[in-house]
Amino acid sequence: MSKSRRNVRFQHRNGERRLSVSSDVSDAPSEPSLNKNGNVSQPSTIQEEKPVQSEYEKKKQTFITRTIWTFVMIAGFFIAMFSGHIYIIALVTAIQIVSFKEVIAIANVPNKEKNLRFTKSLNWYFLATTMYFLYGESVIYYFKHILLVDKVLLPLATHHRFISFTLYVMGFVFFVGSLQKGHYRFQFTQFAWTHMALYLIVVQAHFVMNNIFEGMIWFFLPASLVITNDIFAYVCGITFGRTQLIQLSPKKTVEGFLGAWICTIGFGYFMTNLLMRYKYFICPVNDLGSNVLTGLECVPNQVFTTQPYSLEFFGLDYSFNMEPIQFHILAFATFASLIAPFGGFFASGLKRTFKIKDFGESIPGHGGITDRMDCQFIMGFFAFMYYHSFIAVYKASVGDIIETAINGLTVDEQLEVVRGLGKYLYNQGAVSESILECLVTELKRR
Repeated sequence: MSKSRRNVRFQHRNGERRLSVSSDVSDAPSEPSLNKNGNVSQPSTIQEEKPVQSEYEKKKQTFITRTIWTFVMIAGFFIAMFSGHIYIIALVTAIQIVSFKEVIAIANVPNKEKNLRFTKSLNWYFLATTMYFLYGESVIYYFKHILLVDKVLLPLATHHRFISFTLYVMGFVFFVGSLQKGHYRFQFTQFAWTHMALYLIVVQAHFVMNNIFEGMIWFFLPASLVITNDIFAYVCGITFGRTQLIQLSPKKTVEGFLGAWICTIGFGYFMTNLLMRYKYFICPVNDLGSNVLTGLECVPNQVFTTQPYSLEFFGLDYSFNMEPIQFHILAFATFASLIAPFGGFFASGLKRTFKIKDFGESIPGHGGITDRMDCQFIMGFFAFMYYHSFIAVYKASVGDIIETAINGLTVDEQLEVVRGLGKYLYNQGAVSESILECLVTELKRR
């Protein structure tokens, strides 16, 4: 008997496809054989194929994962917000760092091929320098009454901007020194890309943090308006959307866009009515250790106080009472509905440019942090500008007076101010005569 030839290949003419026959593995089922007992035994399967997951199962699993992480994010957000301002500031800081990492990673792919040194290190150095400058500005502005009286922190506070400038110049000089021949175009592109990411993410996130210091409502309300507008845009779009809004996002419709605007205004009115009842939301931060249980105390801004209004319409004079914030919420809701979505369109165009679906995989089922925050940064920036232009009340603070005394008066003049304040407090009954005498005695020694 001749031996069977294995792996015999038959080549067809005229370029037809080739067939291979193997005696080891056959696609056809083998015939049953007799075992030792004379019974018929079924052939064993050499390798079982794994069932292919259907498209429905994939969508179902994605939906479940997305839903679970949606509730996780919502729970984490509210826990941080009610735990205190310092926790929500830490959350914003983490978001801007991860978002910066995701955006920078898009343009960092060629870096592996070019094998250039210090490119990533410089990116993180510029991030650290920018955050040091911006966070320092905020801390000095809101807590100068603490920093300016501390012997160690005073030099850092008074020379903060020069220190920040020096750090940036050091990075700039190092970047120029690291330029390599043949890679100039790529390195300058990286430099420009890094600064664009710093402006669009870190700088705008800095204003979001300032909103937290001014009062939790100026952080929570803009953020909730953007989220609500996104939800209503989806609901209105699938309900009666017909006309495409913009090519960058083919699923966005004009009907959904305008319908979400109206719904967001209604939500903003309701949410503002609720939040302004609690001082934890409307009071500026004067204690970073406060939380929803300890609360905050302040004299509320006039924008939260009911004011009388009159309206003349067709010869009729109609009078009513309303808080001014209810008028301002129209501007917030309009920006969140008509302008903030263009931050998402910008992000969509950016992803199409680099041919990616998401900025990252930081959140299972949702993509990257940047995919969820693309509209929030510009909304927070607007909230800061609008608040300081039309709502904020500017008055002298303890920090402002201390800063003026330190930077504008000599030591003798500062002692004279202390002496005068001591006499004033004694006349007002705020301090005893013994304390005043002790203060005057100590001042005379100088």
